[in-house]
Amino acid sequence: MELTLNNVSKAVSGQPYLYPLNLQLEPNQVTVLLGATQAGKTTLMRIMAGLDRPSEGQVFVDGTDVTDTPVRQRNIAMVYQQFINYPSMTVFDNIASPLKLSKAKNIDEQVRALAEKLRIDMFLDRLPAELSGGQQQRVALARALAKNAPLMLLDEPLVNLDYKLREDLRAELSALFAAGDSTVVYATTEPGEALLLGGHTAVLDKGSLLQYGPTATVFHRPASVQVAKAFSDPPINLVQVQRTETGVRLPNGQDMPIALPAQAPELLTLGIRANALELSANANNLQISGRVDLAEISGSDTFVHLQTELGSMVAQLTGVHNLALGANLCLNLSPEHVYVFEPDGPLLVAPTLVAPSLSGEVA
Repeated sequence: MELTLNNVSKAVSGQPYLYPLNLQLEPNQVTVLLGATQAGKTTLMRIMAGLDRPSEGQVFVDGTDVTDTPVRQRNIAMVYQQFINYPSMTVFDNIASPLKLSKAKNIDEQVRALAEKLRIDMFLDRLPAELSGGQQQRVALARALAKNAPLMLLDEPLVNLDYKLREDLRAELSALFAAGDSTVVYATTEPGEALLLGGHTAVLDKGSLLQYGPTATVFHRPASVQVAKAFSDPPINLVQVQRTETGVRLPNGQDMPIALPAQAPELLTLGIRANALELSANANNLQISGRVDLAEISGSDTFVHLQTELGSMVAQLTGVHNLALGANLCLNLSPEHVYVFEPDGPLLVAPTLVAPSLSGEVA
């Protein structure tokens, strides 16, 4: 399915929920809607589904205008944050319901295969009320996947699951989406989820579409400070700097050599992702001194919050480091790992080298 939004906007009682946007989804691929709460993700998905009509603009499916076509006349599957199941039907019958409606073959085999992948095969004879919230959400996911609709919309479907199950299901869903023929739209607030799912990512902020493209491209080359902030976890460190003849000057007086465009303004914003700050040093690195405010160990990484000579910063250090609160710490930063933005947001310079991130992607 090819879904296209043409100058779509949404306002309620004069309050804008979505500003005019154009978006053409990649057919039969995953598009992640990434943004904070109230960025406009759910509003956009409801318009895509036909649950809401846009205030302005048109929605096209395979070139046909479906703006006024109600949701019941569209072949879609949707999963919300809060699970929705048929309470009087067993888990098996919940998953089987779209297969029975389409008169599919091998229903028993398909249901059991999906239930096994989502780890609910032991609950097939139970009613939804007999399951935990996370288990019920997996039933809703299985039913949506069983429908095999040309358009599948998932609004933060894993948000109510525990951490370990979320991590496992992300990988499972990515494989399931890749093996299917659906155009998938997946809303999330988590940058790591977008990276794991891959495909394409649309970054939303306060009702505006900021950037859309292949996920890796949007991550590595955020079009603006706003995109970089939305697509960074831990938060990207932002430092106001001044242009020099050879690069930029940091607030602590250090000069950093960076090749800037000829028209770059005098005042700039430096973007430093948390994993660009390192303990190891080399001749080209700049040193940033700071005091440890908080050190958190997560998996094989240590997240350190510091007060530095450049302001408050967060560093993602590889390995487990026992750092005392109030301890002095010297971090190293390579000029090749920084972003440079104009004061009002647009990207000027992106890193020339990349380093591993927590998710296994590159950052």
